[in-house]
Amino acid sequence: MKLTFSLVFLHILMISLWASAFPVIQIGLESFSPQHLAFVRLSIASVVLLVIAIATRMRLPDIKDIPLLLALGFLGFTVYHTALNIGEKTVSAGIASLLVSTTPIFSSLLAIFLFQEEFGKRKWIGSAVSFAGVALLTFSKENFVHSVNGILLILLAALAESIYIVCQKNLLKKYGFLSFVTYSIWGATISMLVFLPGLETEFAHISVRSAISVIYLGLFPTVIPYMVLAYLTSRIGSAEAAISLYLTPVLSFFLAWLLLKDIPSAASIVGSIITLCGVLLTHSKRRVVVKKQSSQYKDNVYVLVNSLRCYVFYLYILFRTYFNFFFLQFN
Repeated sequence: MKLTFSLVFLHILMISLWASAFPVIQIGLESFSPQHLAFVRLSIASVVLLVIAIATRMRLPDIKDIPLLLALGFLGFTVYHTALNIGEKTVSAGIASLLVSTTPIFSSLLAIFLFQEEFGKRKWIGSAVSFAGVALLTFSKENFVHSVNGILLILLAALAESIYIVCQKNLLKKYGFLSFVTYSIWGATISMLVFLPGLETEFAHISVRSAISVIYLGLFPTVIPYMVLAYLTSRIGSAEAAISLYLTPVLSFFLAWLLLKDIPSAASIVGSIITLCGVLLTHSKRRVVVKKQSSQYKDNVYVLVNSLRCYVFYLYILFRTYFNFFFLQFN
């Protein structure tokens, strides 16, 4: 499929917001436990999606689909966010982003074996180049902190996320990207109610930095990228939709420097360039067979893009105001 402006915009939006999550998670962990941070993040997203669901008169899911929706929500949100948060207690933001970038590899393998999706030689080569660049980018740090348990937990998060990406295809066709993501996040939030005890104690001692961080995580990286990913999966397949996530560690490294004073080395810059080259190689001369889209389906991209632009612009102004005041004042 030809890369249109809309598809490029959605890829950039998804990558940028997810990249920002890794350093911001570490700020949130200053006041919250990993489980409570994930619960509060998903709760904020659930409230936002509830407002959207009421405004759009979203239909309820069929009873027969609820078990699968709960299972996918548990894997794609509960397991992913909880395991990632616990892992980032001992793993730096850069390394965490590298480990999560294995998601496209898991997604590609699952898509090939389960749905016979095409993933040609050029894409495998591009993936290998990108992963090599990400490895150089992340492990170039001399004093990075990591642990075996943390690495394994983040790899578990990547595997859970890949299952969520690959197995959402039929439900996406039935409910659409907005409804499907909403059901998934609601289901994940319900499953995390077991972590509710003790949350009031952490709220009593929360710092301003952590409060802003968890609000940002709930509004930005949780709601928007998953909708974009679901839409891209329905348009170009799960393997293609996930491949651009190799760019996430590049931006995560920069944001870690900006928010956590983590200065990148020369090797990190070289790794960024290699990663970009790999992604460009992956997306060049793509030959993907795509079924003809209905006119109603084509209209969805314009609705999505225009809605996201308004939503992102509004939240950007709001967040930037608090960011300039609190993050710059308290550092």
